[in-house]
Amino acid sequence: MDFFLPISVAIASYLLGSLSFAVIVTRLMGLADPRSYGSKNPGATNVLRSGSKKAAILTLLLDAFKGWLPVALVLWVGPDHGLGPGTAALAGLGAFLGHLFPVFFGFAGGKGVATALGVVVGVNGWLALATLASFAIVVSFSRFVSLASMVAAVFAPVYYFLGNQVAWEATAAEILALSVMALLLVWRHRENIQRLLAGTESRLGGGKKAG
Repeated sequence: MDFFLPISVAIASYLLGSLSFAVIVTRLMGLADPRSYGSKNPGATNVLRSGSKKAAILTLLLDAFKGWLPVALVLWVGPDHGLGPGTAALAGLGAFLGHLFPVFFGFAGGKGVATALGVVVGVNGWLALATLASFAIVVSFSRFVSLASMVAAVFAPVYYFLGNQVAWEATAAEILALSVMALLLVWRHRENIQRLLAGTESRLGGGKKAG
């Protein structure tokens, strides 16, 4: 039982993460499938290209929510069932993997930025603020949302490790889960990295940088 309960939590979290809200929201609002235009990425940024800010905001919030919910639930009610931060980390990673590889949508998911943020919020609110600050600083100077997202993702486990016993109580499982998420998020941005190196990546509030 001690083994199967955390595994069950991870599977349930993965199934929750597999709900591709970019597809669900646009379908319910009668918009085009985000997998059919733009970057073809089922995420809030691509949904915004449909011209509906409401759909993009809903997608962003729901994608973040599905990352936050399983982590928060485990931390809130898990101790009564013998579950701790390790299971919460597993739940967060499961939700993130579900977003990247959704079983309900042919395992073709998004890049995971909003879901990863939701997981970080669930792990620790102060960590989320530090991560968001890193994102804001990078995007304000570079105007590259993709670069800021990757930097913030990489810094999240670094911050959590450095702040252990100072700002929060970190566990090895949480740091490992955040590190795996960061690596996967960077990997999902590999095309953005190529465009950044080529000088053709789109800037926030503008077009592509002249090459």
